[in-house]
Amino acid sequence: MPTKNTLALLFSGLIVAGFFVSGVFDILDYLIVKALLFSAFAALAFYLVLIVIKKSESK
Repeated sequence: MPTKNTLALLFSGLIVAGFFVSGVFDILDYLIVKALLFSAFAALAFYLVLIVIKKSESK
């Protein structure tokens, strides 16, 4: 089972790859692509906040 850090790193790498591929293929201007990428970014931020909260509670 991957650790929390591995999952966060993998997820952020996929988001960066999504932005790169969308920019290369010039589909970043489409609203649905922007919505998907920015919602994934928001989900990553939410996940990282949850990790920090759980870590501070366990100490």
